[in-house]
Amino acid sequence: MLRRVIKVDKESCRECGFCISVNRCMNQDQCVGCFSCYWACPYNARKMRIIDVEEKYVKIRVEGVTYSVIYPSTVKEVLERLGVVFGKPGSRNLSSPCNIGGCWACSVIINGRLERTCITAVKEGMEIEICTEKTEPLRIVHGPQPHRVGGKGTPWWEVGVGYIEAAIWVAGCNLRCPQCQNYHVTYDNSSEPMTPREAARIVTLCSRKYDTRGVAVSGGEPTLNRRWLIEFFKEARRLNPDKRLHLDSNGTILTEDYVDELVEAGCNNIGVEPKASRLETYMKITGIIDRELARSYLENSWNIIKYILDNYHGEVYLGVGFAYNREWMTLEEIEEIGDRVASIDRDLQVTVLDYFPSFRRRDLKRPTVEEMLNVKKKLEDRGLRSVIVQTSIGHFGPDRGSRIH
Repeated sequence: MLRRVIKVDKESCRECGFCISVNRCMNQDQCVGCFSCYWACPYNARKMRIIDVEEKYVKIRVEGVTYSVIYPSTVKEVLERLGVVFGKPGSRNLSSPCNIGGCWACSVIINGRLERTCITAVKEGMEIEICTEKTEPLRIVHGPQPHRVGGKGTPWWEVGVGYIEAAIWVAGCNLRCPQCQNYHVTYDNSSEPMTPREAARIVTLCSRKYDTRGVAVSGGEPTLNRRWLIEFFKEARRLNPDKRLHLDSNGTILTEDYVDELVEAGCNNIGVEPKASRLETYMKITGIIDRELARSYLENSWNIIKYILDNYHGEVYLGVGFAYNREWMTLEEIEEIGDRVASIDRDLQVTVLDYFPSFRRRDLKRPTVEEMLNVKKKLEDRGLRSVIVQTSIGHFGPDRGSRIH
């Protein structure tokens, strides 16, 4: 049986320990082709190979029915062969948006415990229950930590002396950004997961300790596990009735009904990061090679910004974010971004992040302070009134001379 597997390229491997401490193989005896390690290796030392493996069969039980299934296979593969449908990313039902084991949206009950189908191999005698409605959802969570600046949607005028938000970061992402600025979180599939209530409680304790005005969740991409995120915001709102509850998202899978549900759950502060204006730039930044998928993600990010503004103006504070580096974005595109934002609302808060060397793009050079201030001027010249740029010496706010951190 021909099968795609992952092999270690020893010449590329730097023995950094990432595959031991962060993104671990859950199937050491036999590669089952989940490809989590392929996406996660910081030095791109995992290579796909097609090899001939011995075809075996194991017996498992799914919802009480016995099946003989091919091994090696992931639980997700087997369930799909049996007709189980994985929904679109961000749906309320079973889905598999990250495929690296971080978001837990693909989880079913395996041998009595909630477990991820995307990185778990089928084994002889495995018992699987697909319905998880009576089980609390799980997600890998990093933090909490207090923040002095916050994220893309943090109101810039709140930033000053002291901590502004208490934040958590959740693992798993549907993008494959080669310069991921938070890859130790994004590709974590080994830390113990938390329920939404546990995550809401720990970030609330952090908020109270540091007397922050807001509570935030970022990632990775928080929206991948919809049930988890909605329940998190409900509990966070119960514990923080008067605070700003902030979601930072890439906006790729947010739908109108998803936004409605988030706002109803208590989210009143959203940062969306379309990352670019041009499709080619977006593909370079995100690592998405499927052109139509990239187009869908990019346009959805822009469209959801307009939906939030049109339907929740005054109820939800909205911020927009972009990733700047001269390696992938020209100043002409910056002007295009400015025009596109201005066509929605000139007062929209825009935060430009100066992407620096990280993950698989250690060749990048971080934009200079002067470059970022020039980006800021370009956007303001297009009529935008609330532009913030991140620099190596801090953030500069809408007043051109004001450094807000």
